[in-house]
Amino acid sequence: MYKDKIKEACGIIGIYGHDEAAKLAYLGLYALQHRGQESAGIVTIDSSGKSYEIKEMGLVSEIFDEKKLNYLKGNKAIGHVRYSTTGSTTIENAQPIKVNYINGPLAVAHNGNLINSQEIRFALEKSGSIFESTVDSEILVHLIAKNNMYDFVEAVKNSLKELKGAFSFVILNKDFLIAARDPNGFRPLEVGQIDGTYIVASETCAFDLLNAKRIFTVEPGEIVVFSKDGVKTEKFAERQRSAMCVFEFIYFARPDSFIFNRTVNDIRRELGRQLGKEAPCEADVVIPVPDSGVIAAIGYSETTGIKYDMGLIRNHYIGRTFIEPEQAIRDFGVKLKLNSVREILEGKRVVVIDDSIVRGTTSRKIAKMIKQAGAKEIHYRISSPPIFNPCFYGMDFPTRTELIANNHTIEEIRKYLRVDSLAYLSLDGLIKAIGGKKDKFCMACFDGDYPLPFDNKQNKFMFEK
Repeated sequence: MYKDKIKEACGIIGIYGHDEAAKLAYLGLYALQHRGQESAGIVTIDSSGKSYEIKEMGLVSEIFDEKKLNYLKGNKAIGHVRYSTTGSTTIENAQPIKVNYINGPLAVAHNGNLINSQEIRFALEKSGSIFESTVDSEILVHLIAKNNMYDFVEAVKNSLKELKGAFSFVILNKDFLIAARDPNGFRPLEVGQIDGTYIVASETCAFDLLNAKRIFTVEPGEIVVFSKDGVKTEKFAERQRSAMCVFEFIYFARPDSFIFNRTVNDIRRELGRQLGKEAPCEADVVIPVPDSGVIAAIGYSETTGIKYDMGLIRNHYIGRTFIEPEQAIRDFGVKLKLNSVREILEGKRVVVIDDSIVRGTTSRKIAKMIKQAGAKEIHYRISSPPIFNPCFYGMDFPTRTELIANNHTIEEIRKYLRVDSLAYLSLDGLIKAIGGKKDKFCMACFDGDYPLPFDNKQNKFMFEK
């Protein structure tokens, strides 16, 4: 549908110590659905060590029902919602990845991308490992199995030390739930609690749905081990250059989440305020591109004094559609997801706030829709800098040549969008909005400063797209 929007990272959840762990995991995944809409899965393990698994293509609500959740027995569970950043969009690549090896059942769910995955995979295959998927996440399963001479926690720590890149993992076996975060801290990972149950999730919005309380953040280079003996944190690697993904604040995370020790809503509103200071204009109404542009548009309105309104309405209930008319309905994908409100737009000078422009095709269609609703002028404002570079750490950005800002000036992009003016938030403005600490974040998509070196020849990216 939004083919030129950046696809989210994946979302992961872990539950330890609840008789209905699968149902809690299901609800948590429901809250994390925005992070991945291609596939979803849950794995549980019961007290006898027997594992249960359900994963399918589609949305959480389409996959799970009462019968399936009752099948998923056990007081420990991990779950995953996926957008493919490596590997094809197939059921074989859906997660969690579950295997049975010499020490029993083992399941892994991953958010991020490993930049040395091909190198490790090649070495494992040479030594006899057989892979069932093309996703980089499966590598951890093989490494843990290879380290089976150690106790499980040590096997996990030794395996994680071999990985380079962005990763937040939840790992499950018959005795433990383990949460792990890479030494740079690219992806968020939070721990919560409700009564005697522990919950690990990509975002705290999952805790809110479960009435759980956030208790701490999994730190970079750290594992958190949940077992019958309680909770224990250990370092598996020294903390490296901080590289929290700034796009989590700009677009990916839900505004009601608390990640990277900040509230997403506050950051997103400040992005809009800063944009209003840098790129004001004479206009009658400020409207967001929902949903990710909503909070920034409120901030822009607060700074400029221009009235805020919902000139575009999003249809949240579209699910999946398998029929897309080629000629009968122009711009079908955008119209299926968004509709304009003529009463708000007709005869008005309109400021449109969006979080980013990737290829530009969707932005052009949105501008056309607003024009057709009778807008007199359209002023596009973007609450992030231009995206010049692809991401190698877990976001499905297009290649550099497909990024419109990489090979067009802002004026050329404005003409392509057919709008009256176009302005992006500056990089300095972004840094100011997030607290003036560039060295804490990864902004490689904007400035090309990649926190981890990688081999361009190896990372095309990974195995297949």
